[in-house]
Amino acid sequence: MYLRSLMGPEEVLYAFYDDPELIHRCLQGWFRLADAVTARYQQAVTFDEVFFAEDICYNHGPLISPEMIREFLFPYYQQLLANIRSRQRDRSRHLYVQLDTDGDCRPVIELYRDGIGCEVFSPLEVASGCDPVELGRKYPELVFQGGFDKRILAAGRDAIDREVDRIFPVMYERGGYVSTCDHGVPSEVNWRDYLHFRRRCLEFR
Repeated sequence: MYLRSLMGPEEVLYAFYDDPELIHRCLQGWFRLADAVTARYQQAVTFDEVFFAEDICYNHGPLISPEMIREFLFPYYQQLLANIRSRQRDRSRHLYVQLDTDGDCRPVIELYRDGIGCEVFSPLEVASGCDPVELGRKYPELVFQGGFDKRILAAGRDAIDREVDRIFPVMYERGGYVSTCDHGVPSEVNWRDYLHFRRRCLEFR
């Protein structure tokens, strides 16, 4: 997201090939800022989570190759996480690392898990093939957030109930699931239907 905000979504993809040194310089600047800001906060608090709002995937998989992720992103993420862990006031508290990405995150789950210790993935966009039940069974050690189809939220209470009854009992038994919409809640979702969804969520709190 940081790189796209600097260059634009199309231009940044060309830059990985045409000017890789520029990409590294941008990420070095990002790292210095992120490290300084987190260091300042850590003078007062212990972090529970580091949240990478990256949107690295689209509906058919990652926007750049796994090799590019390892080359251009992971060195800076790994150093930031190492610095944050070294500054934690309460060293006994577990630090969660979350990747937020739209689209199909399935091709990068193991990459981010193994590369930076990512344990939480969101928002599991259903239209791109992400099913929290399927992913929960495949990766029992990971936490998943989202995965409730925004289109079903817009389809009324009966559709909501069917999807709640499909997902929630399985994920409640499994644990490690935060029940939210698989993206921003669209405007066509009826407010009362959304409140119904939230009440159904509370049945499994």
